[in-house]
Amino acid sequence: MKYCARCGSEYQDSVQDCADCPGNPLLVSEAEMRARGLPLPHEMDQRIFVRAATAEDPFTAEAFVEVLQEANIPVLVRAGRSGVVDKLTTGNLLPWWEILVPEDLRARAIPLLEHERVQELETTDEAALAAEEEERESEQASAPPPAP
Repeated sequence: MKYCARCGSEYQDSVQDCADCPGNPLLVSEAEMRARGLPLPHEMDQRIFVRAATAEDPFTAEAFVEVLQEANIPVLVRAGRSGVVDKLTTGNLLPWWEILVPEDLRARAIPLLEHERVQELETTDEAALAAEEEERESEQASAPPPAP
């Protein structure tokens, strides 16, 4: 049998790709699942997941998940709160999303997520500078011609 290392689905040996996961990852053997520390479908998952990072919006959480999945690090995403009103009514000050990874892979996951966060901030800064420049150009183009 073969298994999807991302979702754990079990497939016959003749199947090559997981039909359930986006990007259709390749399937691996039982030995590879064990080498990665992943449980087989019929086994109880004994891993303890801990917080590796937080994200303030779902887009950042999605980017973090992609980075971790590319590195073959299992990830769970948990919403810290469901809306703005929660903060007002419950005093819950948790971030929007918690990124959870297996405890033994946390040390490997944190630098990957920090690198992704830095790249995201750089991209945001570049976008802000481009927007400011575009605004200056539009102001110059729409300025009335000088009076004769």
